[in-house]
Amino acid sequence: MEIVNAVNRMKGITGVCRKLSLLILFILCLNFSDCGVYGFRGNNPPPGINSIAVPTFKDVSGFSAPDLAEGLTQQLKSKITSDNTFRVADKNIADAVLNCTVTSVRDEALVVSSGETVTRRKITVTVTVDFENLKKQKKIWDKTFENFGEYESSNDAFSQRANGLLIATERITEDIINDLTSNW
Repeated sequence: MEIVNAVNRMKGITGVCRKLSLLILFILCLNFSDCGVYGFRGNNPPPGINSIAVPTFKDVSGFSAPDLAEGLTQQLKSKITSDNTFRVADKNIADAVLNCTVTSVRDEALVVSSGETVTRRKITVTVTVDFENLKKQKKIWDKTFENFGEYESSNDAFSQRANGLLIATERITEDIINDLTSNW
């Protein structure tokens, strides 16, 4: 008889534990349901920043590519638009601004074959970015981004160099977007 009573008490305790677990789970769900939208890329952008101005990049690199700054600007604007986290806007009405400067471009030999012939080159682009909240007149962050593109070195090296530069700038703008949308 005592064994039956002990088993019944255990069933009662198990039921109480189960109900308590469900209550705790319910409270946790209520607590976290008010946290806002969750993104899979990390934390959400700062509150109140919905639009970003992207003035034309400055180019102080001294590299001989006259359309580099404009190309980077257009790539970044396009990525911001397609990412859909922010809206690109004029600086007069934007919540934040990205001031970007190309600080250096290096074109270096990567693969040297027999006879000291360079067969592959690496072009590295460095950009500094200042992300500022225009509403609060406060710097959110400033960072330096560096990435590269490789290209074949041949008789048609100039057009190949443009392809390497395009790869490098695509990677740089992707890095900027990743920092804009995830590292808060």
